[in-house]
Amino acid sequence: MGAAGTRTARAAVFTALCVTLSCGAHVLLSGSPVPLRPLLAVTAVVFSLAFALAGQERGFGRIAALLIPLELAADTVFTTGQHACYGQAGGPVTGPLRSVGVDLLCGGGSVGTPLARMAAHGGGAGAYPPGLHGIPGQAVPWLLLAAHVGVGLLAALWLRRGEAAVARLLRAVAATAFRPLCRAVAVCHTAASGSGPAPLPRTPEAWAPPALPLLTHSVPRRGPPALLAAAPAA
Repeated sequence: MGAAGTRTARAAVFTALCVTLSCGAHVLLSGSPVPLRPLLAVTAVVFSLAFALAGQERGFGRIAALLIPLELAADTVFTTGQHACYGQAGGPVTGPLRSVGVDLLCGGGSVGTPLARMAAHGGGAGAYPPGLHGIPGQAVPWLLLAAHVGVGLLAALWLRRGEAAVARLLRAVAATAFRPLCRAVAVCHTAASGSGPAPLPRTPEAWAPPALPLLTHSVPRRGPPALLAAAPAA
């Protein structure tokens, strides 16, 4: 896989995770499916941004800084599409709004209908999750925002670990694949230049001390040792 293929795969994984998290959470919380065409538009925008920024390995902070705003923006687009196609109470919008292209926006079907039915059976369309019923209404949006941010941070951490694993794998593959090629190129270069193998460095064992100079003058001496010569005779 070349650089373009790796870049496309990384952008596709990022897009799938971002759009799936946003769409799934939105369907569960609203109890209504998401129109298909707004979903496709969000997917195209997210993939374009991810592809443009997928040229190098990214850290956790940069991944989270891109993932969380895109997730929240996608949630806003899905809310707008649901209100335009199904109305505030879950019914279709009627009146002059249909004359400005709502049919084009809402055509093509919807996504997440089975999940929306599960959420509707659990508490009705547009209801909050059961764990939030006892919480004041003003605090619920902040809790939902915190939940979005928390899920986005976990997803960014997962993506970061995947980025690091893919980078290590690619480095290992490149080192294994190109090592024989580098050796072959070195051998061909040596044969073409006509030079033999490089001389081996001299080892410490091969070093010999310099020879002593020859003696040119000598004085021979004979006789007993000096101590015996100095002793008096008995």
